[in-house]
Amino acid sequence: MTVPHQGLGLVLALLVGIVLGLLGGGGSILALPIFLYVFEVPTKPAVAMSLAVVGISAAVGFLTHWRQGTVNLRIALPFGGLAMVGAFVAARLARFVPPHVQLGMFALFALSAAALMLRDSLRTQPAAGAAPSVPPRFTPLLGAQALGVGVLTSLIGAGGGFVIVPALVLLAKVPVKAAVGSSLLIITMNALSGFVGYIGQVAINWPLVGSFTSVAAVGAIAGTRLVPYVPQQRIKQGFAAMILVLGAFVVLRTVLGSR
Repeated sequence: MTVPHQGLGLVLALLVGIVLGLLGGGGSILALPIFLYVFEVPTKPAVAMSLAVVGISAAVGFLTHWRQGTVNLRIALPFGGLAMVGAFVAARLARFVPPHVQLGMFALFALSAAALMLRDSLRTQPAAGAAPSVPPRFTPLLGAQALGVGVLTSLIGAGGGFVIVPALVLLAKVPVKAAVGSSLLIITMNALSGFVGYIGQVAINWPLVGSFTSVAAVGAIAGTRLVPYVPQQRIKQGFAAMILVLGAFVVLRTVLGSR
């Protein structure tokens, strides 16, 4: 089967991986629209394929953070386990959710994520090396959020990094660098669980998933290696602006009924 605009799509796949590696999330917000509007995949298969790509790409980025010692397994594993439950159950039930509702939820998530990222990028950054006031801990509130992230992931095809990183920092008191690395492990568990839940319910273009994932994985490796050298505030501001435009585009296409 000939894939429309394959060259452009694979270039954008590289960008998905780089964003995942740099920010610990966000690439999934790009993956779904690429499948929808560049590769012209129907909505529900596009959601499932997006989860596969993001899960595997995040795993590659996680390995780099693991070698750098910026992963907190005591927090990431229980969070990821609960998110997997929510993601799998939601994927099995997603056939009852109309595609336009899923796209509307995706657009709302994208716009919210962009606003939060922009706000975060404009804040005064804490001094380097500042230690958290209390040791990292897993709380019931964090567990409830993990389940919610899992459900949201399967319905909109996004790994939830923009929700996970702030949750780890604010609720679990994980340092920011460790939160980014831990979020990649959680996204891996979360997204792949949701993808497994979709198998057998939607048609998967496996060659496209394989090629997209391979390119995105290369981008994730490059992104994680660029973290110490790239000004995070400028990256967040530029990416937030791009997501605002993207979210508005998805809303317009959904309202007009053209997906």
